[in-house]
Parts: sequence; structure tokens; C-alpha cells
Amino acid sequence: MLTKMHPLVNLAKQTVEIFIKERKIISPPNELSDKFFKKKAGVFVTIEKNGELRGCIGTYLPIRENIAKEVIQNAIAAATEDWRFGPVQKEELPYLSYTVYILSEPELVKDISNLDPKKYGIIVKTVPILANFHEFEHEYSRMDVVFNGRFVPKTGVLLPDLEGVDTVEKQIFIACQKAGIDPEREKFLIYRFTVEKFK
Repeated sequence: MLTKMHPLVNLAKQTVEIFIKERKIISPPNELSDKFFKKKAGVFVTIEKNGELRGCIGTYLPIRENIAKEVIQNAIAAATEDWRFGPVQKEELPYLSYTVYILSEPELVKDISNLDPKKYGIIVKTVPILANFHEFEHEYSRMDVVFNGRFVPKTGVLLPDLEGVDTVEKQIFIACQKAGIDPEREKFLIYRFTVEKFK
């Protein structure tokens, strides 16, 4: 028996199929739940082909007016802009599956004992370029300092509960690798977030 696809997953699927076939960006369907029109959140869309990753792109903070529009734009980006794979082709569409992640607002981690790679995703960011980090250290308890547009050259994001990522140390190492951060030489901040996952 086929399980019913979650409306956000169906939205990601329709978005990609119409964009790849017709180069059109769809509008969110009216039958989508009100909360996806009223609420903002960061969203990641993952595309798999025959069980293998085919594309994954997202936003850890919302940059569009609601979750529905965030899903549409990130689904297109996952299908066309993930440099690791190249754009999805029409003939691949029947073999693709989609996962949508809605992210909670990231929170600063002051002790890695508060991390759990099964429960929390992480964001690593190099410390903004300031005259003396210690003079500004107290500011980093506030979310907005790092996310308010100051120049942060390196950022890496890793979703939670990924296959093979079973320790905090491995999670941080992979996130730093994605960001191009040398954890031995560069100062970086860690944020954690939870996700609602829809397949």
C-alpha cells in the first residue's frame, strides 16, 4: 500500500518537475495548510535518486515570506544549483524522491555536551573579523550578532540524524570541512537546531 505524500514533499516534487520541464516557478497551492503560509522558517530540501543523494540546498534562517515559498525556492536550488551533482535532467524525474526539513531557529552552543547528532543539526561559523575577539565575546550570547550581516567568511550546515554521523566530534568535523574551516587553527562558533522532517 502506498503511503500518502506529505503536502510539503508533494510541493517540492511538483516544483522540481514543473521547473525542469517548463522552466516555470509554481505558486503554492491553496489547499496547503494555513500554517505554511503564515509561518516563516529555514527550510532544506533533499533530493535522492534511487536512494543516493542527488541534491541538497536550504536556508537555515528564513529569507522568504513563508514556509511554502521557502520550499519552492529551495527545491529548485537543490535540483539545479548543487555544485556537487549538476542540474537534474528531465529523464531523471521519475526516479527522484524528496525530503523537506523545517528548521527551528538556531541557538548558540556554549558547550558541546549540549549537542547530539541524532537530535540536533549544527551550523558552524568562523568568528566575524573584529579587532579583538575577547572584547566582543559577550556579544556572542546574542543570536543577532553573527546573523546581522557582519562579514562571516565561512559557514557550514549539517542536518541531524545523518547516516554515519554518530558522534558530536564527527558532526563538527564534517560541518567544518563543508565550511572550509580548519578547526585546529580557526575560531568558530557552533549553533544547534532541530528539524521537522517530511518524506
